[in-house]
Amino acid sequence: MQQQHSSIDIDALPAGCLLDSNQTAEVLRTAKKTLAVWRCTGRYGLPFVKVGGKVFYRAGDIKTFLERRTRLGAEERGHG
Repeated sequence: MQQQHSSIDIDALPAGCLLDSNQTAEVLRTAKKTLAVWRCTGRYGLPFVKVGGKVFYRAGDIKTFLERRTRLGAEERGHG
């Protein structure tokens, strides 16, 4: 099965742009339910905004989240 890539270019969005849970799940390639678990448990510390019962994520926060989760391979760290 071929993996689908997100149609949302997170790097092209202004930092303050709000994405809903569906869009954020698409960018992060995770389930919307997973985002709900992260919100309830505080896991990973991904900031969110609640407006009238709807949940949004700022593009800048998603970018920061991805940068914090980026890891270098052993060779790039000088261990290979």
